[in-house]
Amino acid sequence: MPKEIVIYQNKSGAIEFKGDFQKETLWASQAQIVALFEVDQSVVSRHIRNIFKDKEIDEKSNMQKMHIANSDKPVVFYSLDVILAIGYRTNSKVAIVFRQWATKVLRQHILEGYTVNEKRLLRTRKSFQELQETISFLQEKSKHKLLAGQEQELLNLLGRYSKTLTLLEKYDKEKLSLTKKGKGKFVLNYEDALTVIEKIKKELLSKKEAGKLFGQEYDEKLKGILGNIYQTFSKKELYFSLEEKAAHLLYFIIKDHPFVDGNKRIGSFLFVYFLDKNDYLFRKSGERKINDNALTALALLIAISDPKDKDKLIKIVTNLSQ
Repeated sequence: MPKEIVIYQNKSGAIEFKGDFQKETLWASQAQIVALFEVDQSVVSRHIRNIFKDKEIDEKSNMQKMHIANSDKPVVFYSLDVILAIGYRTNSKVAIVFRQWATKVLRQHILEGYTVNEKRLLRTRKSFQELQETISFLQEKSKHKLLAGQEQELLNLLGRYSKTLTLLEKYDKEKLSLTKKGKGKFVLNYEDALTVIEKIKKELLSKKEAGKLFGQEYDEKLKGILGNIYQTFSKKELYFSLEEKAAHLLYFIIKDHPFVDGNKRIGSFLFVYFLDKNDYLFRKSGERKINDNALTALALLIAISDPKDKDKLIKIVTNLSQ
């Protein structure tokens, strides 16, 4: 989609135009280039003809037609290489300032060996900080008696989580710490949830793995939790993505104890059921995103966690669910 691109900035302010990123380049129409350098379209057209005629730039790989809104026919777009070449051929005040900026950046790149993208560097620092905090969090919780025997699974969780926060992934894709990708169509309503819980209870009772108090609800607390997951503010969902809804469903059921008995098991099963009904439980390879052992470890982590660690746990679950 089009993005606002700041080409350079001087005391008068920034000069911007809209373009499309494709394979590490930028594409702009003649009209956008005209606006960028503040010259007549005939000037830009002449420069483009001469650039391709002189074979300064390969025409085939640096020009393409794209469909845009409110246009009956495709519009020709030119690559960043063409834009730069026009900038060095154009005689206007704006083009002069542009060349001064471009020369300064090129000189800095040659002398220092690199140019620094401060925004991306900051994101990278934040990703490493978040990873360090998660490592410390899991190390601390692994000492809890309820997590005895879960050490290997915690290491596996950490390995999976750290993979989503690698430097290259953050740098190339500029991912947010809180994963917000999936959009589910299935809505888990209160009546369906009760039906599912009743089926779980019958199965566990037949195996003698649950008692009569399993799944007995306190004052429709589950109804309140489901309402929280789908709550809106100014007509916008508070938890917009599928991952956020699933993570909060798991967290709220375990931490808010809506049932007399079986909160961790019910929360875990509804979490899996919710992802499955939204066709989001399995990877393309057929592997489950969060297997039973990992889910057990997550449920125990949530159960023993301090409420102040809620956001950290939600981030862990959302990243593992992608």
